[in-house]
Amino acid sequence: RRSSVMYALVQVRGIVNTRREIKETLKMLRLHHINHCVLVPETPEYLGMVRKVKDYVAFGEINAETLATILATRGRLTGNKPLTDEYVKSVTKYADIAELAAAIVNGEIRMKDVPELKPVLRMHPPRKGYKTTKRTYNQGGALGYYGAEINDLLIKMR
Repeated sequence: RRSSVMYALVQVRGIVNTRREIKETLKMLRLHHINHCVLVPETPEYLGMVRKVKDYVAFGEINAETLATILATRGRLTGNKPLTDEYVKSVTKYADIAELAAAIVNGEIRMKDVPELKPVLRMHPPRKGYKTTKRTYNQGGALGYYGAEINDLLIKMR
């Protein structure tokens, strides 16, 4: 059973002087650099990994419109070619990036099911910067759980 909620994780802090298990968890999530973004489904396994690295990432539920926007601007194929509507139409049953994004968010298809699509989105640092990378989102910082407001951060990073 695939989950209906898709989380976007963005690495916000570097991992110098970090415990080994946290570094390994970030590696398993394919987060190797600051401002990299990955999508993970809401499963107990992924939620445990997210809980472990919550002090190094910003995360929340992504919506289809935001995902369509960042796939159009930041989605890359092998060879660093941009993701286009024509490519999506030629290799999947979806007509364009917006339909693909909706299917990914709904859990019908995973990013790795699209041939040559890179699973990690290399984002731009947020326009106007992070608030602070030392505090949680609730305390006015950039770390931890954003809920639906992660979409605002991702739009700033597109």
